[in-house]
Amino acid sequence: MLSDTPSPATPSDDLVKDTTTAAFRQDVLAESMKQPVLVDFWAPWCGPCKQLTPVLEKAVRAAGGKVKLVKMNIDEHPQIAGQLGVQSIPAVFAFQRGQPVDGFMGALPESQIKAFIERLVGPLGPSAAEELLAEADRLAQEGDAGGAAELYAAILSQDPENAAALAALAKLHIELGDIDGAKRLLDAAPAAKAKDPAILGARAAIELAEQAGSLGDIADLQRKVEANPLDHQARFDLAIALNARNRREEAANHLLEIIRRDRNWNEDGARKQLVQFFEAWGPMDEMTVAGRRRLSSILFA
Repeated sequence: MLSDTPSPATPSDDLVKDTTTAAFRQDVLAESMKQPVLVDFWAPWCGPCKQLTPVLEKAVRAAGGKVKLVKMNIDEHPQIAGQLGVQSIPAVFAFQRGQPVDGFMGALPESQIKAFIERLVGPLGPSAAEELLAEADRLAQEGDAGGAAELYAAILSQDPENAAALAALAKLHIELGDIDGAKRLLDAAPAAKAKDPAILGARAAIELAEQAGSLGDIADLQRKVEANPLDHQARFDLAIALNARNRREEAANHLLEIIRRDRNWNEDGARKQLVQFFEAWGPMDEMTVAGRRRLSSILFA
């Protein structure tokens, strides 16, 4: 049985820590002889600091030990910041071999922070979270829902706002018939991620699953279509039922057939339903790519 609540995060490394004036020599100067150390000068009253710190921590952890992060509260420990001439915060200094070698001020976006780290350590490959996500996706595709769910939950324990892992875990619940569990997961997604394509895709998958649940027997729908190929409603319902059973190509074929026969049927309903399939499957899914190509050939022939 899948759990829809990721387990609490547990520290697994010493890549991020707080320091003091007394510990600065060991935490920063000595450590920077092994790998670059970033020092984040911040204060509790600093709004941009609160924006920067979680992004900085994420980028440092994604670097997989090539760099460390040390945070210093300048209200409690102002001496080092004063010696370095820090005039405003947040301010980040990179130390290497005991000396400051680079730095920046202000709350930079994640992409710029990654570029800053790469200037110090060279190109970074896929993050540990990205590799874990790829492994979880592979297990899900092979039918190992339990193994995939464990990996998605592990990602979310470290990064609760990871939209890709959250959406993928929700889709596992849908495939197992636990639509309520999928809804609870997505309801817990932060507002800032509401429009993320992965989250939107999972919500579309929920809608499709609910639609499929209200349809009749799939064999009966198939008989209706065979008896009357122009029964577009039966064909439409059959497409939804087939998609719920992960028979994506057949589902797309039936909607494309409706569009080919009657573009305006049900106020363009077949095309709209096909687009919802694409959203639920994801933009890079092979059936989405193939389906969009065939749709375009019909619409623009």
